[in-house]
Amino acid sequence: MSFQEAREYLAKYPEKYDVEPGYKIFEVRLIGVPPIRVAVDGDAVLFPFTKPCHGTFLIRVPEGREEIEKLRSRKK
Repeated sequence: MSFQEAREYLAKYPEKYDVEPGYKIFEVRLIGVPPIRVAVDGDAVLFPFTKPCHGTFLIRVPEGREEIEKLRSRKK
């Protein structure tokens, strides 16, 4: 999937955040075309993960409470 396709897919979630490339989530720095969209679905976090030479994938982490709080606190 492309960065734009990931961003559009994650746009359907009511709780979403746009972060800059290099943002660290689950000890991984996100890379991609800004802005990088991260969505929250209950206690799950969804985000695009780009593996060089393999492309972009959407990752869903079911227990992401700490990361959700970190995302929410950025907005304040």
